Amino acid sequence: MKCFGPFVIFRLDALRFAVALDAVERFVRAVEITELPNAPESVHGVIDVAGRILPVFNLRKRLGLRERAVEPDDLFLIARSGGREVVLVVDESLGVAELSDSEASERDDILPGLEHFRGVARFDDGLVLIHDLERFLSIGEARALDEAMSPDAICGS
Repeated sequence: MKCFGPFVIFRLDALRFAVALDAVERFVRAVEITELPNAPESVHGVIDVAGRILPVFNLRKRLGLRERAVEPDDLFLIARSGGREVVLVVDESLGVAELSDSEASERDDILPGLEHFRGVARFDDGLVLIHDLERFLSIGEARALDEAMSPDAICGS
């Protein structure tokens, strides 16, 4: 298997997910999210991180999970996706894991059409879905997000 390496593992409800470690900047505590008009449905809004305005993605909506309000105990995972910095709301960070060929299966080996995932990893205590952040947004969603985050849209000019 190609392209598998160290991953950051996190939890949403009872499910575990992973993203490539080299795409992750850091975790921060949840803060208030500012709504972003005209953003794609998968975007909660935006936050200010050290002077950078970053979009916050609603993974629960994207994955069809039960929606709930962002809680103070939640974490924001700041990562790079498709050439932009993004924020993912997660319940808990579970650490970093190295995946070997025998522990992971590529997406198309399991179920073709899972475009948001690179594959699935098997651990002794269950499965971890491996996110493909480079494919997180469709072209239309990326375009809509770019327009919603343009200086004219944010400043109201």
